[in-house]
Amino acid sequence: MATAWVERRLAAILAADVVGYSHLVEQDEAGTLSALKDLRCEVIDPLLAAHHGRIVKLMGDGAIAEFGSVVDAVACAVGVQKGVAERQANVPAEHRIVFRIGINLGDVVVEGEDLLGDGVNVAARLEQLCEPGGVLVSGTAYDQLQGKLDLILDFVGEQRVKNISRPVRTYRVRLDGSRPSLRLHARRFRRWVTAGAAALVLLVIGPILWLRPWDPRLEPASVERMALPLPDKPSIAVLPFANLSGDPEQEYFVDGMTEDLITDLSKVAGLFVVARNSVFPFKGRSVNVREVAEKLGVRYVLEGSVRRAGDQVRVNAQLIDATTGGHLWAERHDGSAKDIFAVQDKFVQIIVQALALNLSKDEQEEIGRGQTKSIAAREAFQRGWERYLRFTPAENARAASELKTATALDPNYGRAYAALALVYFRGCAWQWSEPLGMTASQASETADLYLREAKSRPSSLASVAAAHLNLYAGRHDDAFADAARALALDPNDPEAHLGMAWAMITTGKPQAGLEFIETAMRLNPNYPSHYALARGMALFAKGDLDEAARVFARALQADPHAIELAPPLAATYAHLGRRREARELLLMWKPGARQPELEYSPVSYRLPYRWSAAGAETGERLFDGLSVAALPMEVTVPNLVTALGQGTVFERAWAARTLGQFGAHAAEAVPALIRVLADGKPAVRWQAIIALKKIGPAARTALPALAAVQDDDLLGSDARDAVKEIENR
Repeated sequence: MATAWVERRLAAILAADVVGYSHLVEQDEAGTLSALKDLRCEVIDPLLAAHHGRIVKLMGDGAIAEFGSVVDAVACAVGVQKGVAERQANVPAEHRIVFRIGINLGDVVVEGEDLLGDGVNVAARLEQLCEPGGVLVSGTAYDQLQGKLDLILDFVGEQRVKNISRPVRTYRVRLDGSRPSLRLHARRFRRWVTAGAAALVLLVIGPILWLRPWDPRLEPASVERMALPLPDKPSIAVLPFANLSGDPEQEYFVDGMTEDLITDLSKVAGLFVVARNSVFPFKGRSVNVREVAEKLGVRYVLEGSVRRAGDQVRVNAQLIDATTGGHLWAERHDGSAKDIFAVQDKFVQIIVQALALNLSKDEQEEIGRGQTKSIAAREAFQRGWERYLRFTPAENARAASELKTATALDPNYGRAYAALALVYFRGCAWQWSEPLGMTASQASETADLYLREAKSRPSSLASVAAAHLNLYAGRHDDAFADAARALALDPNDPEAHLGMAWAMITTGKPQAGLEFIETAMRLNPNYPSHYALARGMALFAKGDLDEAARVFARALQADPHAIELAPPLAATYAHLGRRREARELLLMWKPGARQPELEYSPVSYRLPYRWSAAGAETGERLFDGLSVAALPMEVTVPNLVTALGQGTVFERAWAARTLGQFGAHAAEAVPALIRVLADGKPAVRWQAIIALKKIGPAARTALPALAAVQDDDLLGSDARDAVKEIENR
């Protein structure tokens, strides 16, 4: 069959859109549409005609235009940006219409009056990458401009754009023709200082220096050097905003703003947001945007500063594309501190628009849900949350006090109630109730009370707390539903992914759990030790004992205070035959413990979550590993084989049960266990059957003996289970 002919041609394509169009229309629809119409009639259309361009399509907030030459396309774009800026010189900044423009020279497919193909797609992607008021040009277009226009173009790196396999060389048109020199800025700075304007230097020059306006292109990050692969959607790290107030008491106010921005941006499904734990280590450091991007594996970095004096606050913020070093957006806000929450909402909207994302109605409603409008309550929450994240019994108790203050200051503060539920959950699940001044059962009841308050003021954190409490109580179906709800409300919350991971692990689905844990770790690269606990237990449940041991051991080495990792690592080592190391870990967990106390370890240790029937086998293997780790070193498989043939019924049954806890390492005991099956004492025979089941395939020679008792009224069911395990493991 003949292939249908497709008309193609080489064309210079200009793609443009209005920055923050939806926000402008929402604020003043009639005024925005009227202003846009005036700009098109008086600036854009005359320039298009002068440079022989034609509009291919209009899209409400943007347009695609075709030109016969790149020279005409770039000249038109520069004219549009300058003309639009001049035309609106007296318009307040928040009402100005600002364009982003991308230009590409490439092959296009002609369909009537429309144009399609990579030639158009690249221009559209460059427009999305462009900073407001700027012009970005592709490498193919740049190559045709050499010496033909009196313009300076800066190379800003090779960009990887959506749906285009090859990287695109990208250049920024320097619209003013030059870059201000450092010397000029230095002279201006000296004049200010000489004039004695010290206060003005702090208030004005400090933020200007921080924004680095003379260096619009910082050193770009290298995708190849990134410690983690870039996600398949826009990725951002919100660095802790700098406190320029000169008052340490304002730290919680400033940190609260940072955390609120992270929380609200995390609710945008089309965005990948690095968790708070992984960005706050950069607090107070001289931040290198390239270093941050490469360490956290993100493309965009938001940084800012806050200066508060009494009721007045100044906020500076800028969004940087770390892969190009270019600024996508920068803004300064001056006003009353009580308006800070509206400023945060505005910043979130602008950032989402700058990254060419759209907020769904549900996302718009979710942003800010569960938050507070009380600055004092937020500061109390911030103090409590920081203590909670330190993950120690004492700090957990101190967190409760601060979070209660937050709810007293704002009785409708949903996230504070949810955080309190998590604090008291730790009190019962991790046996940290004593510093809270109550028993474990009282801590559990208190957690439930706070969870009810949190659920009446819904937030994603409330669903996270509910998932953990339901797992603790063994309500696995409810835990799944709560974890799914938390992920729907906040797809970037690593704790929500962790909750779903534990729901999977405890119900016999460790591989799925492992995938959720790895997502949590990617969202929070600087993850705390309990993430390693979850990952190690998923691997343990899968039977990948070597890797589980590596995960537990690395995490314990990195944080020797993470003593909760010692028991599962001890159990893992025991199953690997590394008994001496396993016993040393139990003694690390219980320093100075005598043998009876060590032997009680399998009973006294418990994970913070209950196993379902489907996951019970993993819980049993954990118990067996701890039991072997607690045995005196002189108790060996040969000694236990000897004990099988002598002593009381209880002693022989204990020997059989203990051999089973050694698992495959007790393979040499199989002949002795087969002989025990002929013993007339049911208790010993029963323990022998269970031991053979746990030894697994290495007990294959016992299959005939087990088959002989499959019809026994008392032992038949366990014998049949043992046969299945030996044959199918």
